[in-house]
Amino acid sequence: MLVIANIPTLLYLLIAYNMLMFVPGLSMNQTLFEIPLISGSVFQGSISDVLIMFGVIALYIEIFKATRTTTSSIIEHSLSMLLFIVFLVEFIVIKGAGTSTFLILTLMQMLDVVAGFTITISGARRDFGAGGH
Repeated sequence: MLVIANIPTLLYLLIAYNMLMFVPGLSMNQTLFEIPLISGSVFQGSISDVLIMFGVIALYIEIFKATRTTTSSIIEHSLSMLLFIVFLVEFIVIKGAGTSTFLILTLMQMLDVVAGFTITISGARRDFGAGGH
């Protein structure tokens, strides 16, 4: 159970994106649902939109997990950094991943890495009384 808690949640989106990318005839811009609004317009949610929405939720979970001060946080930060490298390489190398949706997911993973290290460092300073306060 501890191993599952350390897995970056954006990994699940990377897996989902890769699975969807190789489905023949599927477009990431394909409309999944429509919601009529009071204004009279209709909101259309595509596969890309849903992936980004889940990405925002996953990023929140990752930032919340970064506030924990456990010994396994270093492993979690390392896995997040590794996942960012996978996102970045895939964005550059794989044709189907060269989309704005995948770039946004990559930037979310980068923000997870930066926020994780920043939160951990500031927490460590507070715990050890560093910083001259």
